Amino acid sequence: MSPEYAIDGHFSVKSDAFSFGVMVLEIVSGKKNRGFEHPDHELNLLGHAWKLWNEGRPMDLVDILLENVPASEVLRCIQVGLLCVQKRPEERPSVSSVLFMLDSENASLPQPKQPGFYTERSFTDTDSSSSLNKPNVSTEITITALRGR
Repeated sequence: MSPEYAIDGHFSVKSDAFSFGVMVLEIVSGKKNRGFEHPDHELNLLGHAWKLWNEGRPMDLVDILLENVPASEVLRCIQVGLLCVQKRPEERPSVSSVLFMLDSENASLPQPKQPGFYTERSFTDTDSSSSLNKPNVSTEITITALRGR
């Protein structure tokens, strides 16, 4: 889900590009964005891909099952995926541009900027899987009064 939709409820054709970029990075890495875990940091898959890109190690993202795919094609997919998940919708390519970028080996691609939702997560005890077996107890009560207009 694109940041502008998740935060403000705005949906556009660039929201589709964001979702496509997430999917491309998931395919290349063989991992899901949701629930992604890494021993060295608390970034999601998008943050991890961005971190590796900035460190000059984008091939560390690639799933071992893609070892026979030419590195130039995999790098192009990673770069296009990162272009699609950029934070600001106007910086993302349109889906038709994405198809052109993926299809054209000779087209030069712009450098991606920071993706949306690039923040480290912090987990608390209530977020961990160990809390799944604990009963959910609350001492608060909420009352909602419905009134017509």
